[in-house]
Amino acid sequence: MKAGFDERHYLEERYRQTGERRSLPLSAYYALKPLLPRRLQIAMRRRYAKRQMRTEFPRWPIEPLLVERRREELRTELDRRGVERLPTIAHWPEGRRFAAILTHDVEGPAGVANVGKIIEIERRHGFVSSWNFVAEWYPIPAGLLDHVRAAGCEVGLHAIKHDCRLFESRAQFESELPAIHRYLAAWEADGFRSPATHRNAGWMPELGARYDPSFPDTDPFEPQSGGCCSILPFFLGEMVELPITLVQDHTLWEILREDSIDRWTGKSDWIVANGGLINPIVHPDYLDTPARLRMYEEFLEYLAAQRDGWHALPREVAEWWRTRDGLRCVEDGEEARIEGDGAERAALAWACRDGDDIAFELEPVPA
Repeated sequence: MKAGFDERHYLEERYRQTGERRSLPLSAYYALKPLLPRRLQIAMRRRYAKRQMRTEFPRWPIEPLLVERRREELRTELDRRGVERLPTIAHWPEGRRFAAILTHDVEGPAGVANVGKIIEIERRHGFVSSWNFVAEWYPIPAGLLDHVRAAGCEVGLHAIKHDCRLFESRAQFESELPAIHRYLAAWEADGFRSPATHRNAGWMPELGARYDPSFPDTDPFEPQSGGCCSILPFFLGEMVELPITLVQDHTLWEILREDSIDRWTGKSDWIVANGGLINPIVHPDYLDTPARLRMYEEFLEYLAAQRDGWHALPREVAEWWRTRDGLRCVEDGEEARIEGDGAERAALAWACRDGDDIAFELEPVPA
């Protein structure tokens, strides 16, 4: 990897501090948004989306910077050692090629009413998911959280209110922390997702969650555009960040007006090929037509058909990433092994040259 390159500069979106600020028209839109009729809001966002899609960095829908840097580092090490292959620790347990999680943000009563239907659709295809509820924004029926857990899913916190003020100022953030900590404990929730994916890499660890999926890898369409450029989990302090790696359903259907899942499957193909994490946000509030429900089912069918994938809950992926972080790859001549707590689940991935690219040969985990 080139001298001076710091991946934290991208993972924590530090480039946004010195890069271009939000454009004047977009700033004006978000300032006036509360006063605009919903139909006018959508019309304006659709018109501006064409410009947002042309953002130079992070590129959309795929920003390959960190994937390419990792490959460059491996090529350099292969050349330095003069060997044909290098042992690394595979990204995922049991030698899986990629990981996929399903995350849902419930934004209002319509979404609450749709929870059971979507859980049943996922169950038919062999999936479980996480459900992020806003604690004090709409009524949560008694027993709903227990129903979600009983179905094998998990419950997460989608903030206290969906007013997008959490990261507005340090004072506002600190004023909401006690309630966030209280609800995380009361709900026995491991995960937190910020409304509208607002975020601050320096503050996120204070939320007290074990994991957070609020950073997109690349997203020019949200109020806080940008992204961490990563399709793999990473740490923010003690918290594991699980990047959002597919375009949000609202953007896909309402803003871009797509009538297929091609953008989901196309990006997922690239993530699978690079051993990453597939992580969409799907709101039950927007799965409100037979056509959209069918498209979501098509995506589940696509995921189920991908071989050697790890379909897991977000909390399981976060715990694995903690385990993996404590492992080490020990080389003994031309042989190698993985040591550390949890090593029995880990697989070796041998990095080899494949023309100008790098390929990985996964060793099976012993039964």
